[in-house]
Amino acid sequence: MRTHYCGQLRTDHLDKTVTLCGWVDRRRDHGGVIFIDLRDRSGIVQIVSDPQRTPQSYPDAEFLRNEYVVQITGKVSQRPEESLNPKLPTGEIEIYAETIQLLNGRNKQLPFLVSTSETETVREDLRLKYRYLDLRRYSMSQNLHLRHQVFKAIRHFLEEESNFLEVETPILTRSTPEGARDYLVPSRVNPGNWYALPQSPQLFKQLLMVSGFDRYYQIARCFRDEDLRADRQPEFTQLDMEMSFMSEDEIITLNEALMTHVFKTVKNIDIPRPFPRLTYKESRSRYGTDKPDTRFALELVDVSAIVKDCGFKVFSGAVKQGGIVKVLPIPQGNDTISNVRIKPGGDLFTEATAAGAKGIAYVRVKAGKELETIGAIKDNLSEEQKQQLLELTGAEPGHLLLFGAGDTQTVNKSLDRLRLVLGEQLGLIDPDKVNLLWVTEFPMFEWNVDEKRFEALHHPFTAPHPEDLEDLKNARAQAYDLVYNGVEIGGGSLRIHQREIQEKVFEAIGLSKESAENKFGFLLEAFEYGTPPHGGIAYGLDRLVMLLAKEESIRDVIAFPKTQQASCLLTSAPSEVDKKQLKELEVTSTYKPKPNQQ
Repeated sequence: MRTHYCGQLRTDHLDKTVTLCGWVDRRRDHGGVIFIDLRDRSGIVQIVSDPQRTPQSYPDAEFLRNEYVVQITGKVSQRPEESLNPKLPTGEIEIYAETIQLLNGRNKQLPFLVSTSETETVREDLRLKYRYLDLRRYSMSQNLHLRHQVFKAIRHFLEEESNFLEVETPILTRSTPEGARDYLVPSRVNPGNWYALPQSPQLFKQLLMVSGFDRYYQIARCFRDEDLRADRQPEFTQLDMEMSFMSEDEIITLNEALMTHVFKTVKNIDIPRPFPRLTYKESRSRYGTDKPDTRFALELVDVSAIVKDCGFKVFSGAVKQGGIVKVLPIPQGNDTISNVRIKPGGDLFTEATAAGAKGIAYVRVKAGKELETIGAIKDNLSEEQKQQLLELTGAEPGHLLLFGAGDTQTVNKSLDRLRLVLGEQLGLIDPDKVNLLWVTEFPMFEWNVDEKRFEALHHPFTAPHPEDLEDLKNARAQAYDLVYNGVEIGGGSLRIHQREIQEKVFEAIGLSKESAENKFGFLLEAFEYGTPPHGGIAYGLDRLVMLLAKEESIRDVIAFPKTQQASCLLTSAPSEVDKKQLKELEVTSTYKPKPNQQ
């Protein structure tokens, strides 16, 4: 039905007769000559219907409206000098329509404007309900093209340059919760038993290493029944990789080559290698987080040793109770940040308390490095402590010092939040800058206060550092996360490949031998048949594409996403099902809606 896509045509095609298909993006009548912007997924081209030059098409052009589907045949012509459009790739040419065939009209009023010439802001719920129209819009079309280019670049690098093999793993598998709730599927042919949708292909990719497929990858669909945020979905796509006979450094080096290939191919951005590396401990110390945004230089400074014996009880008490006191030094903060913003009711105070802090203490450095302090701080820091504070923080006249005091987690979380907010507000972050870095040497476990037990920080198949095998509960993991401008886009580790170590890790997280055998017996047995050392990594591709597209939500880079309530406004999923279906599955619902929900 067509010879070319709309966005393909250039001056090389002058005087050629072409047939195009697409949607009417916009129609304009200029003194009897009708101009039509014709759109398909490749772009837009201008169509001209002139009653003198193309009398056959003119009556049909008069009746066209936005979003009509048409087929147009005509000759490619040079645009007049005064009507060139440098904003369009096709802006030097136009098509004089010899014939226009209406393939389908539009019978209903559009719920929102689709044309690329429109800039109205559309409510997200409306966009999701009419997603097929939303995807016609230029920004969404570009995002899906970008997503395709990322996937294409990944496949090329892994298959053509790195000898990886793509293998599909099961979607219907057994439930082995890895931190989030499973989506469960009842089995009709095995009444009373359930499948789970995979949270990741973790166990299967390790079994592939046992099987000898030493370089595996998969662009995998994964499922987690968890509370949602802007960068999470109940079903998501990840790049899953596993490699045998490679050290941690070799895996990191290969993945740096993969990422530089993707950035260069898709965005023409050169990323220098090797990427910087921070240990988990150093990252938390300097930035308060294990996913630091290093595009700007504000760093936290631990001043616990200076203030542990000072007279200000908020500081000294925090240290004596096992906590810390940290400072976020803000150069020229005296000129840009008022006291009102830091005190109760101010925006910075609100940000800190939202992260769990009780408030913010602050000190201003004046000319001659005199400290302007508040309340009890002023009277309870000695001259020696003040001098040590200036030296350790590197504070100069004009600096504002923001203090966090309390338990380590709360101090780090609140000052990290303030750091990001102020970095944005003070214009310290270059939005076009790309910083990729590795965070390594994570702890093997973290303490779950609610369940009063240790749990794996990443997952229980992560290998402990060889030097820490005697004290697993305090061991470092051979794990590594890749962070892109303060957002974790990938995480991986070397895996346990020996049964005895895997059993010790299960024991450390409170999993009995019986439970471990019941849930993971197939994996433990596989380890007894000659399992190679191996490791891998998984990337959140939705999140990576979101960052490359400079969008705020992964919903804007997924064709048909769910809402934050895990529902699809387009298809009204999830929905009730026929009672006959439930009977066949030998299941029933115990859900009883509350009176106000009926």
